[in-house]
Amino acid sequence: MNLTAILGSVVRSGLGAPLLMVLILMMVVIPLPPFVLDVLFTFNIALSLVVLLATIYSQRPLDFSVFPTVILVTTLLRLGLNVASTRVVLLNGHAGGDAAGKVIEAFGHFVVGGNYAIGIVVFAILTIINFMVVTKGAGRVSEVSARFTLDAMPGKQMAIDADLNAGVIDQAEAKQRRAEVVQEADFYGSMDGASKFVRGDAIAGLLITFINVFGGIIIGVAQHNLPFAEAAQFYTLLTIGDGLVAQIPSLLLSTASAILVTRASGAQDIGQQVTKQLFGSPQALGVTAAIIGMMGVIPGMPNLVFLSLSAGAGYLAWRGYQREETSALPDAEGGGTATPPGAPESAADTREVGWDDVPPLDTIGMEVGYRLIALVDRNQNGQLLSRIKGVRKKLSQELGFLIPPVHIRDNLDLSPTAYRITLLGVTAAEAEAFPDRQLAINPGQAQSNLPGIATQDPAFKLPAVWIEPNLREQAQTLGYTVVDASTVIATHLNQILLSHAHELLGHEETQQLLDRLANAMPRLVQDLVPKTLTLRVVVRVLQNLLLEQIPIRDMRTIAETLAEHGARSQDPDILTAAVRGALGRMIIQSINGLEEELPVITLAGELEQILLRTLQTGRDEQAPLEPGLAERLHKALLDTAQKQELVGQPAVLLVPDAIRVMLARFTRHGIPGLQVLAFSEIPEDKKLKVIATVGK
Repeated sequence: MNLTAILGSVVRSGLGAPLLMVLILMMVVIPLPPFVLDVLFTFNIALSLVVLLATIYSQRPLDFSVFPTVILVTTLLRLGLNVASTRVVLLNGHAGGDAAGKVIEAFGHFVVGGNYAIGIVVFAILTIINFMVVTKGAGRVSEVSARFTLDAMPGKQMAIDADLNAGVIDQAEAKQRRAEVVQEADFYGSMDGASKFVRGDAIAGLLITFINVFGGIIIGVAQHNLPFAEAAQFYTLLTIGDGLVAQIPSLLLSTASAILVTRASGAQDIGQQVTKQLFGSPQALGVTAAIIGMMGVIPGMPNLVFLSLSAGAGYLAWRGYQREETSALPDAEGGGTATPPGAPESAADTREVGWDDVPPLDTIGMEVGYRLIALVDRNQNGQLLSRIKGVRKKLSQELGFLIPPVHIRDNLDLSPTAYRITLLGVTAAEAEAFPDRQLAINPGQAQSNLPGIATQDPAFKLPAVWIEPNLREQAQTLGYTVVDASTVIATHLNQILLSHAHELLGHEETQQLLDRLANAMPRLVQDLVPKTLTLRVVVRVLQNLLLEQIPIRDMRTIAETLAEHGARSQDPDILTAAVRGALGRMIIQSINGLEEELPVITLAGELEQILLRTLQTGRDEQAPLEPGLAERLHKALLDTAQKQELVGQPAVLLVPDAIRVMLARFTRHGIPGLQVLAFSEIPEDKKLKVIATVGK
């Protein structure tokens, strides 16, 4: 097994970090031979280079999110090496040469030419660069980045919520983006602390070097009886070599830290960004070439160097101009504009239009003016999202199928206080709401008027007034019902969805209902679809039920009735009538509760015969009534229904089965609240009370 495989198995087993900590403790406690120090110093330099290059080639700062931990570990490793090398230098420094290892000797003699005075100057310069420039700047940038990132978190979270509500992203992508926002805040917060490690490491390296120099001279003179000059020569060169060996990796890590915190996020590594942004402008290169060229012809200047650089910059500028001219040429085939490689997409992009360019249509949408955005923002205590969620949950439980999500977006074309509800891309309702006011609704018994903006309740069309919040108690005392703007919009949405529920149910939702039923009754669903009826017919029947405000919660009864009658007829209206009869008890209970007696309105026998003949002469239940008859019938039914409403009783019109569909369609919009029932839909144990007969 080679070394790479051994290291890989150690890392995978989770022993890498504990072994490294043990190694650092061993360096601090146990004296190390010079050869081991050479290996560890070389490893430290290589590790610093790897970290620096990983920083350069990472495309985003978060791609190297473990960097703060790496800084801490490498700092501890370097400090452990400083302690180990200090021990060796002070113990064996009087021998000179390679007493502390070949690496320290090389840096003490070859790098600074064996002159400890020059070594001191070089070391001081490296320390100043590291401590005063790189480390200090990186620490300041880390601190500011951490503060700005934390301050921007609420705005980023709000933007994610807005994209999710608008349908731009799905729940999974929203979750991923939120995780990235949290990870970004954690990363820059950690970098702010990690920069203190780098700064402390630079200070520690400086102090350790001066302590070693003076301590070594004292040990060499006092214990080993060396002349002062010789002791200074030996210990200073070894200490400077030790300091340079530690300071160079420290400078590399400081540079890596500065690069990571000063770069902007993008889908390119730093080399690509610098090449594109610094050398991508032919104008800048051309002006630079001209200035360097003019300096190169001045007598006494190094003409060859200046003119060579000027020629190189001029060549790069010429190549840049050539690329720009090529990108501006019209495309011979498409008549468009050729986009150079790496350039961003624009209106001149020759990419073919595809299905991705067609935005999906929202089943339920809501557009709000800019003053209503606060109602959607949870950071501003907006309650509209939770109210809408409650509306969806309530309607889903009542109707028996899942109401689709409501996608909310702002629309600057609307007035600031307006909102619009759309179904399948078509406007279903539009109204106004004032987020800083409350709506006082007059249910009919209010005692006096209130100051405010007079309007109508958008859901039930009752007279109402938008009042100041401090008038709430006064309005309630006068008999008004007072609600806030979020409740007004949610109630309006509830009414729209309830009245258009049949439009929200399609083939996909119906198939999901059948799949849920198949989990408990697989044989029933197999006999129904596609053996007896097609899915299209089942969808039409369920839509007919929802159109007449009948819930489809009892899918078992609906499926059993369709399976029984589907063999005799495929007509959705006939099948709907059969299902209504099977659901008769539920229909009556939703109208009159558990009352034993049901008050009903009937038609005179002569009028029933006229309607039956009209139905027989027409092609279907949509046969038109004679205008005069239709007007008299409508007026009579409307008056009777209003009388029932005044006494607090339901308005129910009981008619023969044959004309129920025709009269239900006739009264659906003109007489709200009137229920049209067939004789077959009345349970046998229900008592009837005829309160009026229309057409006498």
